[in-house]
Amino acid sequence: MSSRAKHITVLVSNDLQHDQRVAKVCETLLGMGFRLSLVGRMLPDSKPMQRPYETRRFHLPFRTGALFYTVLQIRLFFYLLVKRTDIILANDLDTLLPAFIIARLRGKELVYDSHEYFTEAEGLTNRPFPKRIWLAVEGFIFPKLKHVFTVNETIAGIYRALYHVPVRVVRNIPMLQQPAQGANRAALGLASDERMILLQGAFIDPDRGGMELVQSMQWVKQAVLFVIGTGRDLDAMKREVVRLNLESSVRFIPKLPYQELRAYTAIADVGVSLDKPLHLNYAYSLPNKVFDYIHAGVPLLVSDLPELRRLVETHNVGKIVSKVTPEDIAKALNEMLQSEERMQWRQNALKAREVLNWQNESLVLREVYAQLV
Repeated sequence: MSSRAKHITVLVSNDLQHDQRVAKVCETLLGMGFRLSLVGRMLPDSKPMQRPYETRRFHLPFRTGALFYTVLQIRLFFYLLVKRTDIILANDLDTLLPAFIIARLRGKELVYDSHEYFTEAEGLTNRPFPKRIWLAVEGFIFPKLKHVFTVNETIAGIYRALYHVPVRVVRNIPMLQQPAQGANRAALGLASDERMILLQGAFIDPDRGGMELVQSMQWVKQAVLFVIGTGRDLDAMKREVVRLNLESSVRFIPKLPYQELRAYTAIADVGVSLDKPLHLNYAYSLPNKVFDYIHAGVPLLVSDLPELRRLVETHNVGKIVSKVTPEDIAKALNEMLQSEERMQWRQNALKAREVLNWQNESLVLREVYAQLV
C-alpha cells in the first residue's frame, strides 16, 4: 500500500473485539486503499487482537459512568492532537466531541457513524442530567457535520428533521459468505424431536424481552431455548429459570466469537428479537441479530417495532408478536414451530440474504469515502 494513501483514525468506546459493524467498515476502507488506525479501550477480559491495520486500546481507570466518559474524552483528545491522520471517523456520540474539536483545530475531515439513537438509550432513561449533557453535545456538533451515517431509516429521518443535514443509512448487515457448518444438535443435548429457539446478543439487557422469553418456555412444547451472549439481564434470567424449574428447557452459553456463533445460529429453528418500545432507542432499533438469523435461513419472531415489522413483512421471514408477554410469546412460538410456513420462511430468508448483505450495503460507504481519497 502506498505511504501516500490517506489515513483514517477510527474511534470507538468499546474494546474492539466484538464490534462487527466497525470491523466491516474497516475492512471496506482498507480495501479502498486507506491506511487505518482503530482506537478503543482495554478491558480486564480483552483478548489479543490480530488485524491487518493498527489497533490501539487505552487502559482507562473507570469502566462506566460519568468519570469513564470524561476520561475517555480527554484521552481521545490528546491522542488525536498528535496523531498523524487525514480523516477521523467517530463511532457513536461518546467519541464525537474530541473528534470534532481536533478536526476543527487541525483541519481534518470528520465522519460520524451513529450506531443507535444514543440520547434515547435505555441507560439515559430517567437520568435527565446526563441526557441533557449528551443532547447539548449532539445539538452543538450535529448541524455542522457533512458526512453522517446511521443504522436505519427511522433514526436517519429523526436526525434529518432535527438537524437538517444529510444522513445516509448503512445497516449492520453481515457479509455474504458460505453457510456455516452447523453445530451438532445431539452434542448440544437436543433430542431428535426437539426444536431450537435462539436468542443471541451482546446486550441482553432489561426491557429487551429476555425475561419474558424465558418465562414463555413454561408453555412451549418440545423446544429448548439457547441464550448466547452477555448482558445485564442474564443473572435475573438465570434465577428465573431456576425458580420455574426450566433447567431442561433453557440453556445459557457465554458470548462466542462470531464464527463459532454462526455454527449455533445455523441449526436454530426460530431466532428471536423482542425489544420493548419503552425507550426510543429500542423502539426504533434494527438489531444486528435479525440479519444473522436471516443469513442462516432462520425464521424470525420479533416484537412489533417499525423497522422489524418492515423487515419481516417485506421479506416474509417470520412472525410479529403484538405484545411482549410470556403468554403471547409462547403462543407465537408454538404456532411457528408447528406451522406449514416454516420451510417457506427459511427459503425467503435465504433469498433475502442475497440482497441484505454487506457487499450491497457498503456501496453507500464507498460512495462517500471515494470523495475523500
